[in-house]
Amino acid sequence: MTRVTIETPVKPTENIFKIKAAVLNVFPEAKFIEGEGCLRAETSSLERLREMFRIQRIRDTARSVLRGAREGTIIHFFLNKQAACVGKVNFAPPSPLGPIEVIIEDEDVDKVIDFLTARTNGDSARPTRATG
Repeated sequence: MTRVTIETPVKPTENIFKIKAAVLNVFPEAKFIEGEGCLRAETSSLERLREMFRIQRIRDTARSVLRGAREGTIIHFFLNKQAACVGKVNFAPPSPLGPIEVIIEDEDVDKVIDFLTARTNGDSARPTRATG
């Protein structure tokens, strides 16, 4: 069973409702647990994240980032909070500005990465350039 934990700091200048909306843009089934100065959520669904990788055409980048972010049965990475606010996925390094921290736990993290970054039947073949 896949378990996803999402956590982000909420600065005094930030609107908590906008931060929740940003998290829900990426993880629409997340259930929130509010803490002091921090917003935490949990879900088991990665469907929307997978769809965002496909729509934004960043599956190869996502595969590389997720492979580099795995350790044992955990994948640990950060997403840009501002990008999530507008419904986009953008990987971010940890920073004092407070990105969205995502921890995916699963017995088979390679299978999770394959699920998130796999080509789908709806994908059209990439045009190739003829060489002469």
